[in-house]
Amino acid sequence: MTTEILSAIILLTLVTDPFGNVPLVNAMLAGVAPARRRLVIVRECFIAYVILMAFMLGGREVLHVMHLSETSLSIAGGVILFMIAIRMVFAHPEGAFGLQAQGEPFIVPLAIPLIAGPSALATVMLMATREPEKIGMWVVAVTATMALAALVLLAGDKLQRWLGERAMQAVERLMGLILTAIAVEMLLGGIRAFVEGLK
Repeated sequence: MTTEILSAIILLTLVTDPFGNVPLVNAMLAGVAPARRRLVIVRECFIAYVILMAFMLGGREVLHVMHLSETSLSIAGGVILFMIAIRMVFAHPEGAFGLQAQGEPFIVPLAIPLIAGPSALATVMLMATREPEKIGMWVVAVTATMALAALVLLAGDKLQRWLGERAMQAVERLMGLILTAIAVEMLLGGIRAFVEGLK
């Protein structure tokens, strides 16, 4: 059980990509006072947390209403993860989501899609629909991940100064490499389920 929670936290940390978001968040909040900056980061992380929880707890109903299968969600999630992972590995000047923003953000673009992006939403929905009996475990994993993301972003300015631009890029590329493997596994799992359904 501990291993499963740890695996889920690692996966969710990779898809929310707090380390990769540090330079973007620092640039986005450059003109905001330090005290206000902390408040904005906590607020946006909380909003992202609420959105992720809503998608996770209501994921099955969403799939049912939209007549979507878990197989299609697995393949779509894999494709999205793969695209974002490629942008992480081959560092893009505008970040993994191609976003640049100025001023104090509210919901967009920090909470969505930098933290609770398409890949994170697809991942939590997939976790909940594949193994609904472990929903308590997934709630713990999402909560721990968002707490970690908030801590990383709150320490973002110090991290960027301490590690430097090159080290931050190296961390993001490493995370992107791991995420690529996870995306391929998710894609293969969806394709395998589709092929088995044809028999």
